[in-house]
Parts: sequence; structure tokens; C-alpha cells
Amino acid sequence: MKSEECIFCQEKTLRRIVMEVGSVYAIEDRYPVTTGHHLVVPIRHSEDFFSMTSNERRDAETCLLRLRRELMDKDPTITGFNIGINCGESAGQAVFHAHIHLIPRRKGDAKDPQGGIRGAVPERMKHI
Repeated sequence: MKSEECIFCQEKTLRRIVMEVGSVYAIEDRYPVTTGHHLVVPIRHSEDFFSMTSNERRDAETCLLRLRRELMDKDPTITGFNIGINCGESAGQAVFHAHIHLIPRRKGDAKDPQGGIRGAVPERMKHI
């Protein structure tokens, strides 16, 4: 089921597909955190990661692995990745169609990358 209001269900987004694996597709993020930032999105309208089917999650993993390899082959400055999923408004989800961020990282692209995803709640990074 597609939602007319959902950006990931709209034809203009579907024309931006750079990779498709079974039940998911990948597009470049319109507001990239770093160069090469992509989103992996289920074709079926699914509100968040937890409402994706096991097949969609499996296809998403395959897509992430292929996309990672493709990005690293094109850009040898990539030395790491952040993979992110926001589920729910309180977790920062702004588009309520499941999507997985694949964000390439390069040495020196952030002043202090220590803690990675824990930076989502900066005051909770005290373990470092």
C-alpha cells in the first residue's frame, strides 16, 4: 500500500533509485550528512523498521552490503560507516516510512567521532 503523502512512495522519489534489491531500494539522501549518504527503503509503505517484514529486513541488509562495497570501490577515502534507523518521533523519525541511513565516514570528517551513535543523546556519552 502506498501513501499519497509519503515522500518515499512518490514517483519523484522512485525516479531517484540507484539500487534495488528485491523488496527494497536505495537512493541518495537529499540532505547528506557526508558525501555518499544513502537511504535504504522498503518499497512497501511500512511505518518503521519494526513493521518491516523479515524479507524486507533481509533485502535491506543485502542492499546495505552491496552499497557499502560500491561506495568503497568508488571512494578510497571512506574508512568507516554509520548505519542509523530512527523509529518514532521521540527518536527523531521525521518521515514515517521505514528507512535506513548508510553514512560513509572519512578520517578527520568530525572533530571527535568517539561514541558514534551514542551522540544521539550527547549527555549520555559519559561512559567514554
